[in-house]
Amino acid sequence: MDHVIFPAGPDDALALAEVHVASWRESYRGLIADSYLDRMSVAQHTQRFYRSLVRPEPHSATLAAADRDGLVGYVAGGPSRSRRQGEAEIQTLYVRLFAQRVGLGRRLLISAARVFADMGARSLMISTLRDNLPARRFYEHLGGKAESPRQEPGPGGLLYEVSYVWPDIRKLLG
Repeated sequence: MDHVIFPAGPDDALALAEVHVASWRESYRGLIADSYLDRMSVAQHTQRFYRSLVRPEPHSATLAAADRDGLVGYVAGGPSRSRRQGEAEIQTLYVRLFAQRVGLGRRLLISAARVFADMGARSLMISTLRDNLPARRFYEHLGGKAESPRQEPGPGGLLYEVSYVWPDIRKLLG
């Protein structure tokens, strides 16, 4: 199936929120408390997306992926939380389960890396839950180097995350 990737705008907030909530429920059952996943609100996430798209942070980007039926994935990020000079961070990368395994996640990640490189980023990082093995295999397959797991506050308490780093963003871009 053909997909198009484009910069998301405020009019995409609802569709992004729908993808976000559905992807969390598809990907994180058994990793995050079901009660949290069941309480996730498309309306609340729509507001969050709308605000971030109306007034984006400097050096941030949100790219959406759609097929002929609508949005099926997205990627968003900006400067890294660690504030390392020249490092961008992908904060969210989600593709609906039915749209996975066709190269769309790879295209989203590389498209975002290209945007950040154009903004001056020299390296890239992304984090995932330590126990999210499909995501970890995906990042490793793309050449990401795993850092040591760390505890982070999350839904329902502390969670373990692993960051993947591409020290030279150009290697990800090919």
